[in-house]
Amino acid sequence: MNDLSTPIISNASAELTETVKVMDEQGEAQDVQIACERPLTIYLNKIEIVTLMTLGADPEALVLGYLRNQAFIKSLKDIKAIQVDWDVEAAAVVTHSEPEGLEEKLQQRTVTTGCGQGTMFGSLMDKLADIELPEVNISQSTIYQLLDNLNAFNDTYKNAGAVHGCGICEMDQVTAFVEDVGRHNAVDTLAGRMWLDNIDAHNKIFYTTGRLTSEMVIKVAQMGIPILLSRSGVTQMGLALAKELGITMLARAKGKRFLVFSGEHSISLDDKPPIREKSVKKGRSYGEKA
Repeated sequence: MNDLSTPIISNASAELTETVKVMDEQGEAQDVQIACERPLTIYLNKIEIVTLMTLGADPEALVLGYLRNQAFIKSLKDIKAIQVDWDVEAAAVVTHSEPEGLEEKLQQRTVTTGCGQGTMFGSLMDKLADIELPEVNISQSTIYQLLDNLNAFNDTYKNAGAVHGCGICEMDQVTAFVEDVGRHNAVDTLAGRMWLDNIDAHNKIFYTTGRLTSEMVIKVAQMGIPILLSRSGVTQMGLALAKELGITMLARAKGKRFLVFSGEHSISLDDKPPIREKSVKKGRSYGEKA
C-alpha cells in the first residue's frame, strides 16, 4: 500500500554519452565519446512550464529541484507524482492541490545568464529577506582536501567534456555529485535529490564547476547551504547577493589555490587563527535605492 505522503516517481535515467566516429588532425579515424543532450518539457498539472536541455542522469530529481528552486513547489509533500517519458520527451508532474499563484509566476520571466535554463520565474528576489543561513567555519586544509577529493568525480566530463558538475559536500567529503549540460540543471537536480534523500543543508558546501552568478547564489541560498565553492569566477551581482545573504563564497578554486570573495571570517587559514569579522552597520537590501 502506497504512503500518500510519498510521491510516485519514475526512474528514467538516460544514457550519458554515445560513441561517434571522428577524424583527427592526422586524417586518422577515431571513436570518441560525446555527451548526450535531450529536451525535457515539464508539465505541471498538464500546464507546460519549461523545456530543459539535459543530460538525463537523474531527470526526476532535476524536475523536482527545478520546481523547488523556481518556487512552484514548497514541499515534497505537495507532489503526488513525477513521471518522465523519454519517448515523448516530457515530465508530467501532478500535485495534490493547485500551486498558488501559478499563472502569475508564468507571466513573470527573467532571462538569465544560465546555460541550459535561461529563465527565472516569479518574484524570487522578494523572498530572499526570509532566508537565514547558518555560520559554518572551514579550514584551509579542508578546502584543499575537498578539492582533491572532487577530482574523483566528473566522469562524463573526463570521457566526453561539454558538461558542468555540481556537488553537495560535508567538510572534505562529497555527499552527492551530478553532471549535466547546464550548471543550473545540475544544481536543480541536487536540490531535488536533497528533498528526496532528506539531506540536511546546514553544514554543507555547494561545489560547482560553473561561474557564480546571481541565480546560482539565489538557488544555493534557497537550498539553505551556507558555503559556495567554484573553480570558475564570480559576477558582480552574484557577489553582492552572497554578501547580503551571508554566504561564504570561494571561487577560482583548483589545486592549492582559491580566492575568498565573501565570508572571510568563516575561513581558518592553516597555522593562523580565523579572520575576525569586523563590526559593520548592515547595508541596505540588494536592489534597494540609496
